[in-house]
Amino acid sequence: MEREEALDLLHRYINSENMLKHSFAAEAVLRAMAVKLNEDAGKWALAGLLHDLDVEKVNADPLIHGLETARILEEKGVDPEIIEAIRLHNEKATGIQRSKVFHHALAAGETITGLITATALVYPDKKLASVKPKSIKKRIHEKAFAASVSREKILECALAGIGIDEFIEISLAAMQEISDDLGL
Repeated sequence: MEREEALDLLHRYINSENMLKHSFAAEAVLRAMAVKLNEDAGKWALAGLLHDLDVEKVNADPLIHGLETARILEEKGVDPEIIEAIRLHNEKATGIQRSKVFHHALAAGETITGLITATALVYPDKKLASVKPKSIKKRIHEKAFAASVSREKILECALAGIGIDEFIEISLAAMQEISDDLGL
């Protein structure tokens, strides 16, 4: 699936501006992770872009979120590896543990976007350009900050082959590159 077709699909299923921004941020982070790990950047970026396609349709129900996205993408003939990673980014819906680098990368990559965004929003200018990696690292240990962001998922970056410090740097830089699209 080409990006233009993916964007059409995304806009058909996602109405929330914040969810669209999250999808774009996840796309950027996954692309950057793929480049770092010498993986298929197009494939990983597409997974990041489409991973929450069904979130509004299923009302973010953790028991089914991701399964409807998998069905939609199967009908579109999307690469089964992308579908598998998307299905497993929410283990609660499948009962299957993530086991591949791609699975862990998507889980960690899409999750850190929330922590980075929350960090930017506490700065006076609310800009990603002002955020430093050490600020994000500090926030990982502040459980009350962005409490809904799973630190466990973020730390799966190590299972994807990237240490936490480098993962923060890569993710922040990826989001900073598209800061205008994210409104940050």
